[in-house]
Amino acid sequence: MSKIKNSLAESEYRLILETEEDRIADLSEGKLLKLHKRTRRARNKYVKDYRRQGAQKVGKKGGRGLAKKVNVRRAERAELFEEALSRVSRRLAVAAHESAERIKAERLAAAQTNGSGPATSTAAGGKVKSKGKARVDQTRESSGRIKYEASSQAQGARRQAKRDNR
Repeated sequence: MSKIKNSLAESEYRLILETEEDRIADLSEGKLLKLHKRTRRARNKYVKDYRRQGAQKVGKKGGRGLAKKVNVRRAERAELFEEALSRVSRRLAVAAHESAERIKAERLAAAQTNGSGPATSTAAGGKVKSKGKARVDQTRESSGRIKYEASSQAQGARRQAKRDNR
């Protein structure tokens, strides 16, 4: 693999170096996400290149087995970036889990100190002190409701008159 590493462009070589275990160990979750994105893009680029070149060579060489021998370098390069992506993905998963646990602990601590449930005062002995407001239907006073009720009464009167005439 060191032969393949040496054949990479400088930016790609630096990307591979950035994904080494000791360098990604102390990165924050945000920086790991950015590194993951860059590594995934590079991996996709080389996998796509490997597949396309392999497909083109099949026709020229006369079979997949012969074409694969010619395409070894591209396959190794794609594998190099696949391994780098897996290292970053594992570290990102650990960082995300740690972050989730920290946030969960903070929320639980906040909930215990502030309290999110109803007040637990038992001074009234569990009984409600005030009687509250009397419920009054406010819709009865609207003009639309008055017209609706008048219409309903008129319908009832018409039905009754119809029965009386039989």
